[in-house]
Amino acid sequence: MEFPVAPVVSRLAPTPSGFLHLGNAVNFTLTWLLVRRAGGQLHLRIDDLDRTRFRPAYLENIFRTLEWLGLDYDLGPAGPDEFERHYSQRHFLGQYEAALQTALAAHPGLFYPCRCSRTELARQALPDGRYPGTCRPLLLPATTPDTAWRAHVPEATPITFSDLWQGPVAVPLGQVLGDFVVRKKDGAAAYQVASVLDDVRLGVTCIVRGLDLLPSTAAQLWLSQYLPQAQQFCQVQFLHHGLLLNAQGQKLSKSTQAGQQRGIVEEASGPQVVYGAVARLLGLAAEAAESLEKLQTAFKQV
Repeated sequence: MEFPVAPVVSRLAPTPSGFLHLGNAVNFTLTWLLVRRAGGQLHLRIDDLDRTRFRPAYLENIFRTLEWLGLDYDLGPAGPDEFERHYSQRHFLGQYEAALQTALAAHPGLFYPCRCSRTELARQALPDGRYPGTCRPLLLPATTPDTAWRAHVPEATPITFSDLWQGPVAVPLGQVLGDFVVRKKDGAAAYQVASVLDDVRLGVTCIVRGLDLLPSTAAQLWLSQYLPQAQQFCQVQFLHHGLLLNAQGQKLSKSTQAGQQRGIVEEASGPQVVYGAVARLLGLAAEAAESLEKLQTAFKQV
């Protein structure tokens, strides 16, 4: 693993669409360790665009989980009320829309309306789950009601970058993700757009993610070149951590949690379960899992 180049600004970016699980907690702890080691700045950036799955209990669980883990952050809401008043992504919908409109005006054909229903999407999906581009040749006007906007991603679109953990990475975006949604049918920006613009707005220089999010990273790097407000996103450093392993070297699974619906705070006997998973991921001694302080001290010696 390489360490991010200073100055380091990163973020914790949970979504209040469910109770936080072990994977979330491990990612947060690893991000915290990297930022604190670098003497950097850490934001709490909550992604709440998916209001259909939003629940107040899920939002409260984010703050409770961070407190339980002992993780502090430098900028962001202190609690659910402050988040709703000042930090919710609903306050930035206008900025997201302006960025999409500017990109479309500058690059005609970059986005196209898609009127497919969820049922149609499920029926038409390619074997690998990608959207087959059904609406692309229809050339529907951008103002067509009840449509989502998709990015037109050419089949041959390799995205390459150097990852702090994985080294040189090449993602064939057109083959792994295809024409992804940038604007939902309700008119709100989709995750990939909002995530890029939020990270740029916060001055983020380093993003820590799991390997399963490599396609999202590729999509965001590709998209950022067309968003005038996000040109500096291409300079962000990425660290994609690998699979979580137990003491026997086996992949951690949902079966490690007693009742998946309750979240890691309720399911684990203590945060040492998370610290242990992080220690194994980093190849640290088992003793590092005894407390956050010991984990941090061991990590500083890597």
